[in-house]
Amino acid sequence: QVQPVESGGGLVQPGGSLRLSCAASRNIFNIGTMGWYRQAPGKQRELVAAITSGGNTNYADSVKGRFTISRDNAKSTVFLQMNSLKPEDTAVYYCNSKSTKWDYSGQGTQVTVSS
Repeated sequence: QVQPVESGGGLVQPGGSLRLSCAASRNIFNIGTMGWYRQAPGKQRELVAAITSGGNTNYADSVKGRFTISRDNAKSTVFLQMNSLKPEDTAVYYCNSKSTKWDYSGQGTQVTVSS
């Protein structure tokens, strides 16, 4: 299976935390840049955070200081720790693996921030 598989979404109150996980096949995980995108209703998909195979990270301005992307190379898994969640973080979150040769996304996991 090449497509990444996400897990960990759900409903959380404003100010709460969630941790998303994404498992990918080892051959794409070790080479590609892993990222998390999100798409809210009526909006375009946007990059939330990404991490290269060397561990370099970048974040959308809207999540800096609140979200942390990390990777476990032994398990070919990437994580997105989301703290201080806001209602505007509500979206479907997609895991993505990208290189010069491929661009694979998972099916997505719903994150809803609401009281």
